[in-house]
Amino acid sequence: MKENSTPFKNSRTSIIVFILSIIASGYWWLAKGINVYNYAIVGAIFEILWLPVLGMLFSLPIISLTLLIKDKINVRSLHIYSMLIGIVNIIIMVFGA
Repeated sequence: MKENSTPFKNSRTSIIVFILSIIASGYWWLAKGINVYNYAIVGAIFEILWLPVLGMLFSLPIISLTLLIKDKINVRSLHIYSMLIGIVNIIIMVFGA
């Protein structure tokens, strides 16, 4: 039997949300791993960006969930991974050492 299913293609929005989730998570992991105030310019950039990245970190899982529901909860969607990255990062931020 031959299946007539079309392959799932991630939309541009799902790719953007996934990349933004990786950037927000990487920002917090990098800031946690190194002393950002050791160098003046790195500390200044960190101080400028911390609030927008924090907003992204909490809003991207919600955006991913709504877009995942809009995609009819497709397993191949990048929204699942974006949401998982955001939720794990929030849990580690809140409960981690």
